[in-house]
Amino acid sequence: MPDAAETGTIRDRLSAGEALFGPFLKIPALVPIELVGYAGFDFAIIDLEHSPFTFERAEDMVRAAQAVGVAAIIRTFDSYPSTLVRALDTGCDGILVPNLKDRAEAEAVVRGARYHPLGERGMDPHARSARYRTIPKEVYFASANDRTLLGVQIEGAAGVQNLKDILQVEGTDLIFIGPYDLSQSLGLPGQITAPPVQDKVKEIVQEARVQGKAVGIYADDIGAARRWRDAGVQFVAISVDVHIFLKACQEMVSRLVD
Repeated sequence: MPDAAETGTIRDRLSAGEALFGPFLKIPALVPIELVGYAGFDFAIIDLEHSPFTFERAEDMVRAAQAVGVAAIIRTFDSYPSTLVRALDTGCDGILVPNLKDRAEAEAVVRGARYHPLGERGMDPHARSARYRTIPKEVYFASANDRTLLGVQIEGAAGVQNLKDILQVEGTDLIFIGPYDLSQSLGLPGQITAPPVQDKVKEIVQEARVQGKAVGIYADDIGAARRWRDAGVQFVAISVDVHIFLKACQEMVSRLVD
């Protein structure tokens, strides 16, 4: 597992062109994120959108991630500034904001998640992200934008339609494709391997790369993860902790009853 101090921030690694992998986490406990780090993944996404996490638990999971050298990304449940600042103040390595629909919403996310001159994120030099003010405030406020990854999800018809405008917004680092919601917006709910869905994903990847943005996507399995990596997707979220555990259990059971 690469040491975070040697490899730089996840934002730096994306900028350098690395391909990065990690799962979504739904289990509100510390052990899964520790295991993700020990296994050698690059990041873990703490999923506040579809899981019963509190911000207090998310902050503890960020601590656990940092102890094992894996980047902690928090997926928020909305794009309100108060939500973004609470997620960022945990000291996480980045956030992922779901279901952006247009340029105005992307600009609002940047304002809420970035400090001056890019935005107007609520300032708290005593937050955990500032190490409770052990980082001099002038150093913390000047460096936080550079250290923190800001990803936005494109997963609905409106976001796809307005993609070119969204890509023009300064301050975002990553365009993340949600294939399941995208499939629903195309009238094919859950059919993420259907040709119309795959074609639309490829269009998004190509346009984002032309505009110089890193691209991320969710993949159900290793095969899909490799295909998207080979297609130029750098940030691949592969599977979910509950499914990983379920599949391991099912495999054990099937072998025991053979």
